[in-house]
Amino acid sequence: MTDPSDIYARLVAAFNQHAWPRVQQLAAQLLPLTPHDAAVHFLAGVAHLEMQHLPSALDCLREATRLDPHRADFAVQYAKVLTLVRQMREARLVADRALTLPCDDPFSLDTLGVVYTQVNAHEPATAAFRRAVALMPKHAPYRFNLAYSLIAMGDAPAAERELETCIGLDHRYWTAHLSLAQLRRQTPANNHLQRLRSLLPRYAGNLAAQIYLNMALAREYEDTADYPRAFEHFVHGKSAGRSARRQTMSRASMDPDSMKRDEAMFEALIRTFPAAGTAITQGDPTTEPIFVIGMPRTGTTLLERILSSHPEVHPAGELQDFPVTLQHASGSRLPLLFDPEIATHTRDIDWSQLGAAYLSSTRPSTGHTARFIDKLPHNFLYAGFIVKALPKAKIICLRRDPMDTCLGNFRHLFEQESPYYDYSFDLLDTGRYYVLFDRLMAHWQRAFPGRILEVRYETLVTSQEAGSRQLLDFCELPWDDACLDFEHNPTPVNTPSAWQVRTPIYQSAIKRWKRYEPQLRELQALLTRSGIAVAS
Repeated sequence: MTDPSDIYARLVAAFNQHAWPRVQQLAAQLLPLTPHDAAVHFLAGVAHLEMQHLPSALDCLREATRLDPHRADFAVQYAKVLTLVRQMREARLVADRALTLPCDDPFSLDTLGVVYTQVNAHEPATAAFRRAVALMPKHAPYRFNLAYSLIAMGDAPAAERELETCIGLDHRYWTAHLSLAQLRRQTPANNHLQRLRSLLPRYAGNLAAQIYLNMALAREYEDTADYPRAFEHFVHGKSAGRSARRQTMSRASMDPDSMKRDEAMFEALIRTFPAAGTAITQGDPTTEPIFVIGMPRTGTTLLERILSSHPEVHPAGELQDFPVTLQHASGSRLPLLFDPEIATHTRDIDWSQLGAAYLSSTRPSTGHTARFIDKLPHNFLYAGFIVKALPKAKIICLRRDPMDTCLGNFRHLFEQESPYYDYSFDLLDTGRYYVLFDRLMAHWQRAFPGRILEVRYETLVTSQEAGSRQLLDFCELPWDDACLDFEHNPTPVNTPSAWQVRTPIYQSAIKRWKRYEPQLRELQALLTRSGIAVAS
Protein backbone atom coordinates (compact mmCIF):
# COMPACT_ATOMS: atom_id res chain seq x y z
CA MET A 1 0.00 0.00 0.00
CA THR A 2 1.20 3.52 -0.82
CA ASP A 3 2.51 5.33 2.26
CA PRO A 4 1.12 8.91 2.31
CA SER A 5 3.93 10.09 4.58
CA ASP A 6 6.53 8.91 2.07
CA ILE A 7 4.77 10.69 -0.80
CA TYR A 8 4.46 13.83 1.32
CA ALA A 9 8.18 13.80 2.12
CA ARG A 10 9.01 13.51 -1.58
CA LEU A 11 6.46 16.23 -2.36
CA VAL A 12 8.08 18.68 0.06
CA ALA A 13 11.55 17.85 -1.28
CA ALA A 14 10.40 18.52 -4.86
CA PHE A 15 8.75 21.77 -3.75
CA ASN A 16 11.95 22.96 -2.08
CA GLN A 17 13.84 22.17 -5.29
CA HIS A 18 11.26 24.11 -7.37
CA ALA A 19 10.68 20.96 -9.43
CA TRP A 20 7.16 22.04 -10.29
CA PRO A 21 6.09 19.23 -12.67
CA ARG A 22 7.24 16.71 -10.04
CA VAL A 23 5.28 18.59 -7.37
CA GLN A 24 2.15 18.38 -9.50
CA GLN A 25 2.66 14.67 -10.10
CA LEU A 26 3.17 13.84 -6.41
CA ALA A 27 0.32 16.07 -5.27
CA ALA A 28 -2.00 14.33 -7.74
CA GLN A 29 -1.06 11.01 -6.10
CA LEU A 30 -1.46 12.31 -2.56
CA LEU A 31 -4.67 14.37 -2.76
CA PRO A 32 -7.03 11.33 -3.15
CA LEU A 33 -5.42 9.86 -0.03
CA THR A 34 -5.45 13.08 2.03
CA PRO A 35 -8.22 15.26 0.56
CA HIS A 36 -8.49 17.39 3.71
CA ASP A 37 -4.79 18.22 4.05
CA ALA A 38 -4.54 21.99 3.43
CA ALA A 39 -0.76 21.86 2.96
CA VAL A 40 -1.02 19.43 0.04
CA HIS A 41 -3.56 21.66 -1.69
CA PHE A 42 -1.25 24.63 -1.06
CA LEU A 43 1.86 22.93 -2.49
CA ALA A 44 -0.12 21.80 -5.54
CA GLY A 45 -1.55 25.30 -5.99
CA VAL A 46 1.84 26.99 -5.92
CA ALA A 47 3.18 24.48 -8.46
CA HIS A 48 0.26 25.19 -10.78
CA LEU A 49 0.81 28.91 -10.29
CA GLU A 50 4.50 28.65 -11.16
CA MET A 51 3.61 26.73 -14.33
CA GLN A 52 0.90 29.27 -15.24
CA HIS A 53 -1.92 26.77 -14.84
CA LEU A 54 -4.07 29.49 -13.30
CA PRO A 55 -7.49 27.76 -13.09
CA SER A 56 -5.94 24.79 -11.28
CA ALA A 57 -3.90 27.10 -9.06
CA LEU A 58 -7.05 29.01 -8.15
CA ASP A 59 -8.92 25.82 -7.21
CA CYS A 60 -6.10 24.39 -5.10
CA LEU A 61 -5.28 27.60 -3.25
CA ARG A 62 -8.96 28.35 -2.58
CA GLU A 63 -9.29 24.91 -1.00
CA ALA A 64 -6.08 25.35 1.03
CA THR A 65 -7.39 28.59 2.55
CA ARG A 66 -10.78 27.02 3.22
CA LEU A 67 -9.24 24.07 5.04
CA ASP A 68 -6.79 26.21 7.02
CA PRO A 69 -7.99 29.82 7.20
CA HIS A 70 -5.32 30.76 9.76
CA ARG A 71 -2.29 30.40 7.48
CA ALA A 72 -1.22 33.80 6.14
CA ASP A 73 1.01 32.28 3.44
CA PHE A 74 -1.91 30.25 2.09
CA ALA A 75 -4.12 33.34 1.91
CA VAL A 76 -1.36 35.44 0.31
CA GLN A 77 -0.78 33.00 -2.54
CA TYR A 78 -4.53 32.71 -3.07
CA ALA A 79 -4.78 36.51 -3.27
CA LYS A 80 -1.88 36.56 -5.72
CA VAL A 81 -3.51 34.16 -8.16
CA LEU A 82 -6.77 36.11 -7.87
CA THR A 83 -4.95 39.21 -9.14
CA LEU A 84 -3.49 37.21 -12.01
CA VAL A 85 -6.96 36.16 -13.16
CA ARG A 86 -8.05 39.79 -12.61
CA GLN A 87 -10.53 39.05 -9.82
CA MET A 88 -9.45 42.20 -8.01
CA ARG A 89 -12.43 42.51 -5.68
CA GLU A 90 -11.88 39.00 -4.31
CA ALA A 91 -8.11 39.54 -4.16
CA ARG A 92 -8.55 42.61 -1.96
CA LEU A 93 -10.86 40.77 0.42
CA VAL A 94 -8.47 37.82 0.76
CA ALA A 95 -5.49 40.18 1.19
CA ASP A 96 -7.29 42.06 3.96
CA ARG A 97 -7.83 38.78 5.78
CA ALA A 98 -4.18 37.77 5.28
CA LEU A 99 -2.98 41.07 6.73
CA THR A 100 -4.71 40.26 10.04
CA LEU A 101 -2.99 36.86 10.39
CA PRO A 102 0.34 36.28 12.17
CA CYS A 103 3.19 36.15 9.67
CA ASP A 104 6.97 36.25 10.08
CA ASP A 105 7.78 35.20 6.50
CA PRO A 106 9.23 38.16 4.54
CA PHE A 107 8.49 36.51 1.19
CA SER A 108 4.78 36.23 2.00
CA LEU A 109 4.67 39.80 3.30
CA ASP A 110 6.38 41.11 0.17
CA THR A 111 3.95 39.16 -2.02
CA LEU A 112 1.08 40.59 0.01
CA GLY A 113 2.42 44.09 -0.64
CA VAL A 114 2.51 43.38 -4.37
CA VAL A 115 -1.09 42.16 -4.25
CA TYR A 116 -2.16 45.38 -2.55
CA THR A 117 -0.24 47.38 -5.16
CA GLN A 118 -2.09 45.52 -7.91
CA VAL A 119 -5.45 46.47 -6.38
CA ASN A 120 -4.37 50.12 -5.90
CA ALA A 121 -4.32 49.89 -2.10
CA HIS A 122 -0.99 51.57 -1.40
CA GLU A 123 -1.36 52.22 2.33
CA PRO A 124 -1.64 48.53 3.33
CA ALA A 125 0.96 47.72 0.65
CA THR A 126 3.41 50.04 2.41
CA ALA A 127 2.66 48.37 5.74
CA ALA A 128 3.31 44.90 4.30
CA PHE A 129 6.53 45.97 2.57
CA ARG A 130 7.80 47.61 5.77
CA ARG A 131 7.31 44.35 7.66
CA ALA A 132 9.16 42.42 4.93
CA VAL A 133 12.09 44.86 5.02
CA ALA A 134 12.25 44.70 8.81
CA LEU A 135 12.58 40.92 8.64
CA MET A 136 15.13 40.91 5.78
CA PRO A 137 16.73 44.37 5.55
CA LYS A 138 19.53 43.36 3.18
CA HIS A 139 17.31 42.01 0.41
CA ALA A 140 17.33 44.58 -2.42
CA PRO A 141 13.96 43.66 -4.02
CA TYR A 142 12.11 44.27 -0.76
CA ARG A 143 13.73 47.70 -0.48
CA PHE A 144 12.69 48.53 -4.04
CA ASN A 145 9.10 47.44 -3.52
CA LEU A 146 8.87 49.55 -0.37
CA ALA A 147 10.26 52.53 -2.29
CA TYR A 148 7.67 52.05 -5.05
CA SER A 149 4.88 52.11 -2.49
CA LEU A 150 6.34 55.14 -0.69
CA ILE A 151 6.41 57.04 -4.01
CA ALA A 152 2.70 56.32 -4.45
CA MET A 153 2.08 57.53 -0.90
CA GLY A 154 3.94 60.79 -1.57
CA ASP A 155 6.89 60.19 0.77
CA ALA A 156 9.69 61.02 -1.68
CA PRO A 157 12.51 61.43 0.91
CA ALA A 158 11.86 57.98 2.39
CA ALA A 159 11.54 56.50 -1.11
CA GLU A 160 14.89 58.00 -2.09
CA ARG A 161 16.54 56.45 0.96
CA GLU A 162 15.11 53.03 0.11
CA LEU A 163 16.21 53.26 -3.52
CA GLU A 164 19.75 54.25 -2.53
CA THR A 165 19.82 51.37 -0.06
CA CYS A 166 18.56 49.02 -2.78
CA ILE A 167 21.32 50.12 -5.16
CA GLY A 168 23.90 49.90 -2.36
CA LEU A 169 22.87 46.28 -1.75
CA ASP A 170 22.82 45.42 -5.48
CA HIS A 171 23.82 48.00 -8.07
CA ARG A 172 22.48 45.63 -10.74
CA TYR A 173 18.92 46.22 -9.61
CA TRP A 174 18.49 48.27 -12.76
CA THR A 175 14.93 49.45 -12.28
CA ALA A 176 15.97 51.25 -9.10
CA HIS A 177 18.28 53.54 -11.10
CA LEU A 178 15.42 54.71 -13.33
CA SER A 179 13.04 55.12 -10.40
CA LEU A 180 15.63 57.26 -8.65
CA ALA A 181 16.14 59.42 -11.74
CA GLN A 182 12.36 59.99 -12.00
CA LEU A 183 11.77 60.59 -8.31
CA ARG A 184 12.56 64.30 -8.40
CA ARG A 185 13.94 66.90 -10.74
CA GLN A 186 17.71 66.43 -10.96
CA THR A 187 20.05 69.43 -10.86
CA PRO A 188 23.63 70.05 -12.04
CA ALA A 189 24.73 69.93 -8.40
CA ASN A 190 22.62 66.97 -7.30
CA ASN A 191 22.26 64.06 -9.72
CA HIS A 192 23.40 60.49 -10.37
CA LEU A 193 25.08 61.03 -13.74
CA GLN A 194 28.55 59.94 -12.68
CA ARG A 195 27.34 56.63 -11.26
CA LEU A 196 25.13 55.94 -14.28
CA ARG A 197 27.92 56.77 -16.75
CA SER A 198 30.33 54.46 -14.93
CA LEU A 199 27.91 51.53 -14.96
CA LEU A 200 26.73 51.78 -18.59
CA PRO A 201 29.90 50.51 -20.38
CA ARG A 202 30.49 47.81 -17.74
CA TYR A 203 27.24 46.09 -18.74
CA ALA A 204 27.26 46.66 -22.49
CA GLY A 205 25.98 43.13 -23.17
CA ASN A 206 23.15 43.23 -20.65
CA LEU A 207 19.88 44.32 -22.29
CA ALA A 208 18.15 45.12 -19.00
CA ALA A 209 21.08 47.29 -17.91
CA GLN A 210 21.11 49.09 -21.25
CA ILE A 211 17.38 49.77 -21.07
CA TYR A 212 17.22 51.19 -17.56
CA LEU A 213 20.59 52.91 -17.39
CA ASN A 214 20.08 54.67 -20.73
CA MET A 215 16.57 55.77 -19.76
CA ALA A 216 17.83 57.02 -16.39
CA LEU A 217 20.66 58.93 -18.07
CA ALA A 218 18.21 60.43 -20.54
CA ARG A 219 15.94 61.71 -17.76
CA GLU A 220 18.85 63.18 -15.80
CA TYR A 221 20.43 64.83 -18.85
CA GLU A 222 17.01 66.27 -19.68
CA ASP A 223 16.64 67.68 -16.17
CA THR A 224 20.07 69.28 -16.48
CA ALA A 225 19.16 70.74 -19.92
CA ASP A 226 21.56 68.66 -22.05
CA TYR A 227 18.86 67.79 -24.57
CA PRO A 228 20.97 66.34 -27.43
CA ARG A 229 22.62 63.89 -25.05
CA ALA A 230 19.27 63.12 -23.38
CA PHE A 231 17.68 62.24 -26.72
CA GLU A 232 20.63 60.03 -27.63
CA HIS A 233 20.09 57.99 -24.46
CA PHE A 234 16.34 57.81 -25.03
CA VAL A 235 17.06 56.27 -28.43
CA HIS A 236 19.59 53.78 -27.02
CA GLY A 237 17.31 52.82 -24.15
CA LYS A 238 14.28 52.30 -26.36
CA SER A 239 16.34 50.36 -28.91
CA ALA A 240 17.45 47.98 -26.17
CA GLY A 241 13.84 47.74 -25.01
CA ARG A 242 12.69 46.84 -28.51
CA SER A 243 15.34 44.11 -28.72
CA ALA A 244 14.23 42.67 -25.39
CA ARG A 245 10.58 42.84 -26.46
CA ARG A 246 11.31 41.03 -29.73
CA GLN A 247 13.06 38.26 -27.81
CA THR A 248 9.95 37.89 -25.65
CA MET A 249 7.68 37.85 -28.69
CA SER A 250 9.86 35.29 -30.42
CA ARG A 251 9.66 32.96 -27.42
CA ALA A 252 5.87 33.39 -27.40
CA SER A 253 5.65 32.89 -31.19
CA MET A 254 4.08 36.33 -31.64
CA ASP A 255 4.21 38.42 -34.78
CA PRO A 256 6.98 41.02 -34.30
CA ASP A 257 5.21 43.51 -36.62
CA SER A 258 3.33 45.34 -33.88
CA MET A 259 2.23 48.24 -36.09
CA LYS A 260 0.45 45.91 -38.49
CA ARG A 261 -1.28 44.29 -35.51
CA ASP A 262 -2.29 47.69 -34.10
CA GLU A 263 -3.65 48.88 -37.45
CA ALA A 264 -5.79 45.76 -37.71
CA MET A 265 -7.08 46.31 -34.17
CA PHE A 266 -8.14 49.91 -34.81
CA GLU A 267 -9.81 48.95 -38.10
CA ALA A 268 -11.74 46.14 -36.39
CA LEU A 269 -12.98 48.54 -33.71
CA ILE A 270 -14.25 50.98 -36.30
CA ARG A 271 -16.01 48.16 -38.17
CA THR A 272 -17.69 47.07 -34.92
CA PHE A 273 -19.29 50.51 -34.50
CA PRO A 274 -19.83 51.51 -38.13
CA ALA A 275 -22.36 54.33 -38.14
CA ALA A 276 -23.14 57.66 -36.56
CA GLY A 277 -25.82 57.33 -33.93
CA THR A 278 -25.02 53.66 -33.27
CA ALA A 279 -27.95 52.27 -31.32
CA ILE A 280 -27.42 52.45 -27.55
CA THR A 281 -28.80 49.41 -25.77
CA GLN A 282 -30.13 49.42 -22.23
CA GLY A 283 -26.98 49.03 -20.16
CA ASP A 284 -26.61 49.33 -16.41
CA PRO A 285 -28.13 52.62 -15.20
CA THR A 286 -25.38 53.49 -12.70
CA THR A 287 -24.00 57.02 -12.73
CA GLU A 288 -20.96 56.17 -10.58
CA PRO A 289 -18.12 55.69 -13.11
CA ILE A 290 -16.11 58.53 -14.64
CA PHE A 291 -13.72 57.13 -17.24
CA VAL A 292 -10.59 59.20 -17.91
CA ILE A 293 -9.08 58.11 -21.21
CA GLY A 294 -6.52 59.28 -23.75
CA MET A 295 -3.04 58.59 -24.97
CA PRO A 296 -0.68 57.79 -22.09
CA ARG A 297 1.63 60.54 -20.80
CA THR A 298 -0.78 63.33 -21.65
CA GLY A 299 -1.66 64.46 -18.12
CA THR A 300 -4.46 62.03 -17.28
CA THR A 301 -3.18 61.83 -13.69
CA LEU A 302 -3.44 65.61 -13.37
CA LEU A 303 -7.03 65.45 -14.59
CA GLU A 304 -7.77 62.63 -12.13
CA ARG A 305 -6.26 64.61 -9.23
CA ILE A 306 -8.39 67.64 -10.04
CA LEU A 307 -11.61 65.62 -10.20
CA SER A 308 -10.80 63.43 -7.19
CA SER A 309 -10.22 66.51 -5.03
CA HIS A 310 -14.01 66.84 -5.13
CA PRO A 311 -15.54 65.27 -1.99
CA GLU A 312 -18.02 63.22 -4.04
CA VAL A 313 -15.35 61.59 -6.23
CA HIS A 314 -12.99 58.70 -5.40
CA PRO A 315 -9.92 57.88 -7.54
CA ALA A 316 -10.04 54.10 -8.07
CA GLY A 317 -6.82 53.99 -10.13
CA GLU A 318 -6.00 52.43 -13.48
CA LEU A 319 -8.51 49.62 -13.34
CA GLN A 320 -8.33 46.66 -15.70
CA ASP A 321 -11.86 45.72 -14.73
CA PHE A 322 -13.75 46.84 -17.83
CA PRO A 323 -11.45 45.15 -20.38
CA VAL A 324 -11.40 41.96 -18.29
CA THR A 325 -15.18 41.92 -17.79
CA LEU A 326 -15.75 42.50 -21.51
CA GLN A 327 -13.25 39.76 -22.39
CA HIS A 328 -15.12 37.26 -20.21
CA ALA A 329 -18.50 38.30 -21.62
CA SER A 330 -17.28 37.95 -25.22
CA GLY A 331 -16.13 34.36 -24.81
CA SER A 332 -13.28 35.06 -27.24
CA ARG A 333 -10.24 32.86 -26.71
CA LEU A 334 -8.00 35.56 -28.16
CA PRO A 335 -7.37 38.88 -26.43
CA LEU A 336 -10.55 40.58 -27.64
CA LEU A 337 -8.99 43.65 -29.25
CA PHE A 338 -6.58 41.48 -31.23
CA ASP A 339 -9.45 39.28 -32.42
CA PRO A 340 -10.44 40.20 -36.02
CA GLU A 341 -13.98 39.05 -35.19
CA ILE A 342 -14.61 41.57 -32.42
CA ALA A 343 -18.07 42.39 -33.80
CA THR A 344 -19.11 38.73 -33.88
CA HIS A 345 -17.93 37.98 -30.37
CA THR A 346 -19.64 41.05 -28.87
CA ARG A 347 -22.88 40.91 -30.85
CA ASP A 348 -24.94 38.94 -28.31
CA ILE A 349 -23.56 40.42 -25.08
CA ASP A 350 -26.10 41.39 -22.44
CA TRP A 351 -24.87 44.96 -21.97
CA SER A 352 -26.86 45.60 -18.82
CA GLN A 353 -25.37 42.49 -17.25
CA LEU A 354 -21.89 43.51 -18.39
CA GLY A 355 -22.24 46.97 -16.86
CA ALA A 356 -23.44 45.49 -13.56
CA ALA A 357 -20.58 42.96 -13.54
CA TYR A 358 -18.05 45.74 -14.12
CA LEU A 359 -19.48 47.83 -11.29
CA SER A 360 -19.45 44.85 -8.91
CA SER A 361 -15.84 44.06 -9.84
CA THR A 362 -14.69 47.48 -8.62
CA ARG A 363 -15.93 46.83 -5.08
CA PRO A 364 -14.92 47.26 -2.25
CA SER A 365 -12.63 50.06 -3.45
CA THR A 366 -15.64 51.93 -4.83
CA GLY A 367 -19.18 52.54 -3.66
CA HIS A 368 -18.45 54.83 -0.72
CA THR A 369 -18.74 58.05 -2.77
CA ALA A 370 -21.23 59.14 -5.40
CA ARG A 371 -18.67 58.83 -8.21
CA PHE A 372 -15.37 57.08 -8.85
CA ILE A 373 -12.71 57.58 -11.49
CA ASP A 374 -11.44 54.71 -13.63
CA LYS A 375 -8.26 56.18 -15.08
CA LEU A 376 -6.98 53.61 -17.55
CA PRO A 377 -5.79 55.70 -20.51
CA HIS A 378 -6.08 52.84 -23.00
CA ASN A 379 -9.79 52.56 -22.30
CA PHE A 380 -10.06 54.85 -25.33
CA LEU A 381 -10.00 51.55 -27.23
CA TYR A 382 -13.07 50.39 -25.31
CA ALA A 383 -15.08 53.64 -25.43
CA GLY A 384 -17.78 52.21 -27.70
CA PHE A 385 -18.31 49.23 -25.43
CA ILE A 386 -18.36 51.47 -22.33
CA VAL A 387 -21.12 53.58 -23.90
CA LYS A 388 -23.23 50.47 -24.50
CA ALA A 389 -22.66 48.85 -21.10
CA LEU A 390 -22.75 52.04 -18.99
CA PRO A 391 -24.85 54.60 -20.88
CA LYS A 392 -24.86 57.09 -17.97
CA ALA A 393 -21.14 56.88 -17.22
CA LYS A 394 -19.07 59.96 -17.98
CA ILE A 395 -16.15 59.61 -20.39
CA ILE A 396 -13.46 62.29 -20.56
CA CYS A 397 -10.64 62.14 -23.08
CA LEU A 398 -7.58 64.27 -22.42
CA ARG A 399 -5.89 65.56 -25.56
CA ARG A 400 -2.45 67.13 -25.75
CA ASP A 401 -0.28 68.70 -28.42
CA PRO A 402 0.47 65.81 -30.85
CA MET A 403 4.23 66.39 -30.77
CA ASP A 404 4.30 66.54 -26.96
CA THR A 405 2.14 63.42 -26.84
CA CYS A 406 4.45 61.42 -29.10
CA LEU A 407 7.58 62.65 -27.34
CA GLY A 408 6.03 61.85 -23.96
CA ASN A 409 5.33 58.27 -25.03
CA PHE A 410 8.78 57.82 -26.54
CA ARG A 411 10.61 59.16 -23.49
CA HIS A 412 8.73 56.86 -21.11
CA LEU A 413 9.40 53.19 -20.43
CA PHE A 414 6.06 51.42 -20.20
CA GLU A 415 5.32 47.95 -18.90
CA GLN A 416 7.38 45.79 -21.26
CA GLU A 417 5.21 42.69 -21.01
CA SER A 418 2.11 44.48 -22.30
CA PRO A 419 1.36 44.29 -26.05
CA TYR A 420 -0.33 47.70 -25.93
CA TYR A 421 2.90 49.72 -25.78
CA ASP A 422 4.97 48.08 -28.51
CA TYR A 423 4.66 51.25 -30.60
CA SER A 424 6.58 53.27 -27.99
CA PHE A 425 9.97 51.67 -28.68
CA ASP A 426 10.30 53.60 -31.96
CA LEU A 427 9.67 57.33 -32.39
CA LEU A 428 8.03 57.06 -35.81
CA ASP A 429 5.91 54.09 -34.73
CA THR A 430 4.73 56.30 -31.89
CA GLY A 431 3.69 58.89 -34.47
CA ARG A 432 1.85 56.26 -36.51
CA TYR A 433 0.05 55.06 -33.38
CA TYR A 434 -0.98 58.63 -32.58
CA VAL A 435 -2.56 58.90 -36.04
CA LEU A 436 -4.57 55.72 -35.35
CA PHE A 437 -5.65 57.12 -31.96
CA ASP A 438 -6.70 60.44 -33.49
CA ARG A 439 -8.81 58.73 -36.14
CA LEU A 440 -10.46 56.42 -33.62
CA MET A 441 -11.39 59.33 -31.34
CA ALA A 442 -12.93 61.13 -34.33
CA HIS A 443 -14.91 57.95 -35.05
CA TRP A 444 -16.19 57.69 -31.47
CA GLN A 445 -17.37 61.30 -31.67
CA ARG A 446 -19.30 60.54 -34.85
CA ALA A 447 -20.74 57.29 -33.52
CA PHE A 448 -21.65 58.64 -30.07
CA PRO A 449 -22.07 62.40 -30.35
CA GLY A 450 -22.01 64.22 -27.03
CA ARG A 451 -20.95 61.16 -25.00
CA ILE A 452 -17.23 61.88 -24.74
CA LEU A 453 -15.85 65.20 -23.52
CA GLU A 454 -12.48 66.03 -25.05
CA VAL A 455 -10.38 68.34 -22.88
CA ARG A 456 -7.08 69.98 -23.78
CA TYR A 457 -4.18 69.53 -21.39
CA GLU A 458 -3.01 73.00 -22.31
CA THR A 459 -6.36 74.44 -21.20
CA LEU A 460 -6.12 72.70 -17.84
CA VAL A 461 -2.72 74.19 -17.08
CA THR A 462 -3.20 77.68 -18.54
CA SER A 463 -6.83 78.24 -17.47
CA GLN A 464 -7.09 76.02 -14.42
CA GLU A 465 -10.40 77.22 -13.02
CA ALA A 466 -12.17 77.34 -16.40
CA GLY A 467 -10.92 73.86 -17.25
CA SER A 468 -11.91 72.48 -13.84
CA ARG A 469 -15.39 73.99 -14.09
CA GLN A 470 -15.82 72.39 -17.51
CA LEU A 471 -14.95 68.99 -16.04
CA LEU A 472 -17.33 69.31 -13.10
CA ASP A 473 -20.17 70.61 -15.29
CA PHE A 474 -19.81 67.65 -17.63
CA CYS A 475 -19.80 65.24 -14.67
CA GLU A 476 -22.86 67.01 -13.23
CA LEU A 477 -21.03 67.79 -10.00
CA PRO A 478 -21.37 71.01 -7.99
CA TRP A 479 -18.39 73.34 -7.87
CA ASP A 480 -15.90 72.80 -5.03
CA ASP A 481 -12.86 75.02 -4.43
CA ALA A 482 -10.80 71.97 -3.42
CA CYS A 483 -10.47 71.15 -7.12
CA LEU A 484 -8.20 74.20 -7.49
CA ASP A 485 -5.91 72.91 -4.72
CA PHE A 486 -5.41 69.39 -6.07
CA GLU A 487 -1.76 69.38 -4.96
CA HIS A 488 -3.06 68.93 -1.40
CA ASN A 489 -5.06 65.85 -2.39
CA PRO A 490 -3.87 63.21 0.13
CA THR A 491 -4.87 60.10 -1.83
CA PRO A 492 -2.05 57.89 -3.16
CA VAL A 493 -1.09 58.24 -6.80
CA ASN A 494 0.49 55.51 -8.89
CA THR A 495 2.45 57.32 -11.61
CA PRO A 496 6.17 57.58 -12.42
CA SER A 497 5.96 61.36 -12.03
CA ALA A 498 4.14 61.28 -8.68
CA TRP A 499 6.09 64.28 -7.38
CA GLN A 500 4.80 66.44 -10.23
CA VAL A 501 1.10 65.94 -9.46
CA ARG A 502 1.75 66.96 -5.85
CA THR A 503 2.93 70.41 -6.93
CA PRO A 504 0.80 73.35 -8.13
CA ILE A 505 0.06 73.54 -11.83
CA TYR A 506 3.05 74.46 -13.95
CA GLN A 507 3.33 75.24 -17.66
CA SER A 508 6.90 74.15 -18.36
CA ALA A 509 5.78 70.87 -19.99
CA ILE A 510 3.89 72.72 -22.74
CA LYS A 511 5.84 72.57 -25.99
CA ARG A 512 8.48 70.36 -24.42
CA TRP A 513 9.06 68.97 -27.89
CA LYS A 514 10.66 72.26 -28.96
CA ARG A 515 13.70 71.31 -26.86
CA TYR A 516 14.18 68.36 -29.19
CA GLU A 517 13.07 70.01 -32.42
CA PRO A 518 16.10 68.96 -34.52
CA GLN A 519 15.64 65.31 -33.47
CA LEU A 520 11.88 65.33 -34.12
CA ARG A 521 11.73 66.62 -37.70
CA GLU A 522 10.87 63.21 -39.18
CA LEU A 523 8.10 62.78 -36.63
CA GLN A 524 6.73 66.23 -37.42
CA ALA A 525 6.73 65.44 -41.14
CA LEU A 526 4.95 62.11 -40.56
CA LEU A 527 2.18 63.73 -38.52
CA THR A 528 1.76 66.56 -41.04
CA ARG A 529 1.50 64.09 -43.96
CA SER A 530 -1.19 62.23 -42.01
CA GLY A 531 -3.32 65.33 -41.62
CA ILE A 532 -2.44 66.02 -37.97
CA ALA A 533 -2.10 69.73 -37.29
CA VAL A 534 1.27 70.48 -35.67
CA ALA A 535 1.54 73.96 -34.20
CA SER A 536 4.97 75.56 -34.48
